[in-house]
Amino acid sequence: MTEKLSPAAKAGVLAEALPYIKRFHGKTIVVKYGGNAMTDEHLKQCFARDVVLLKLVGMNPVVVHGGGPQIENLLARVGKKGEFVQGMRVTDAETMDLVEMVLGGQVNKEIVNLINQHGGKAVGLTGKDGNFIRAKKLMMENKDAPGDLIDIGQVGDIVSIDPSLIALLDTGAFIPVIAPIGVGSEGETYNINADVVAGKIAEVLKAEKLVLLTNTPGVLDQSGKLITGITPKQIDDMVADGTLSGGMLPKISSALDAARSGVKGVHIIDGRVEHALLLEIMTDEGVGTLIKSK
Repeated sequence: MTEKLSPAAKAGVLAEALPYIKRFHGKTIVVKYGGNAMTDEHLKQCFARDVVLLKLVGMNPVVVHGGGPQIENLLARVGKKGEFVQGMRVTDAETMDLVEMVLGGQVNKEIVNLINQHGGKAVGLTGKDGNFIRAKKLMMENKDAPGDLIDIGQVGDIVSIDPSLIALLDTGAFIPVIAPIGVGSEGETYNINADVVAGKIAEVLKAEKLVLLTNTPGVLDQSGKLITGITPKQIDDMVADGTLSGGMLPKISSALDAARSGVKGVHIIDGRVEHALLLEIMTDEGVGTLIKSK
């Protein structure tokens, strides 16, 4: 903890951060906020302070959040059980109403309030605001039966993202906090995987970094050891042999797409670590896995 550091050690920490502050000044950092960092009270406070600090030193953080545990809690309260196919939530019309209530209301406003309490100027959005996330119905390919498509309800595939609203907020000293809800051509509401939204927003904004907070140390090999750097070929092999599965699949896919589309640094980090965001962006020792574009 910093309060146990000597003044000289504290000065050393600040000096170490200086080159990163210079390098990333004015750059966009897209952060997918999820996992324990969203539910543990102390980690929530750490995350909010990290985001405010990044903004105050001249970076442009953009927060995209999930809300899986909160959605599961509400579904249980109304007697519904969450169902997943290949890491994606099956979303019927009733579930969509509940998802929108949780993501666009409860969770989004809690994050906005938390950041604002720590001195930020956060603004909550869903893809319906300004129609900035356009989506269509996602039909999933059945990995067990190639060519067979699975209908998982009101789950969206991103058609386009209009970056102008986020860019306007960034230049106005605001911090966008985005719920992963898209809108169809007929005004339909779609639930979109938050990792997918974060990756696509990072691409469209030409972000310097995409940081995905998880409940793991990063990408792990079959023996459970952290892989600090990984290539697309290694990822393909790990998916094929089952090392990567379930909820990690959309996360890895989004990270790869972002890396291939020009996002310079794509990181999967451990959101259970205090101030993981600052450690990843502003210190010599990163925490997690760097996704390499080649």
